[in-house]
Amino acid sequence: MSLLTLEGLTVRYGEIEAVRGLSLSVEGGEVVTLLGANGAGKSTTLRTISGLMKPVSGSVMFDGRPIAGLGPEQIVKMGIAHVPEARRVFPGLSARENIMLGAASRGRMSKAALVSESDEMFDLFPDILPFADALGWTLSGGQQQMVAVARGLMAKPRLLLLDEPSLGLAPVIVQKVFSIIGQIRSRGTTVLLVEQNARMALSVADRGYVLETGRLAVSGKPNELWSNDDVRAAYLGGRMAKSP
Repeated sequence: MSLLTLEGLTVRYGEIEAVRGLSLSVEGGEVVTLLGANGAGKSTTLRTISGLMKPVSGSVMFDGRPIAGLGPEQIVKMGIAHVPEARRVFPGLSARENIMLGAASRGRMSKAALVSESDEMFDLFPDILPFADALGWTLSGGQQQMVAVARGLMAKPRLLLLDEPSLGLAPVIVQKVFSIIGQIRSRGTTVLLVEQNARMALSVADRGYVLETGRLAVSGKPNELWSNDDVRAAYLGGRMAKSP
């Protein structure tokens, strides 16, 4: 049984169908990426999985249980954490405080336990350790992204939804972020990744789904997607090298 399964998912913004009859699955332990142009429905799919949007029709199953229509608080308690686009770090809280907030869904914890677990996050994200006490608004975009991912991991999710983690970051920071995604998978966390940078996304993914105007256009393993000239040209940013 797949950890996550979408069947015939349709989601609307008013009269606009952002996602149309989408079906996909994510197995436990995988990194799966959703690719496609702006407006393809990728972020809407993540928002629906995490309960921020309600589908018009179709199903969302997590570990065999239907979750479509549940609230975000219920879904995060079931083991799904969502790191949204644009990071959304609290500017008036320190990096450590932002990270510790991610454990709120797990119920009451002692300050010592929160500090200890946040220290584990700084081990995973050593670049932000020197800024543990710096306020969110003083952090660079890359530092904020690492804080946002660490905050998501503090929920101890079985499935981590990552929305555009490389957006607006310098190439050297993008490399670090995707290296961390590989480490997250090695820790046993399943990842569903939305990403414009197809090359980087496919370099860490086990499988990919390409969306076009809310519908599934094509899916496959990274080498299958990159070996198809038409797929690369239409959906993955042009006729590039045949492997990520």
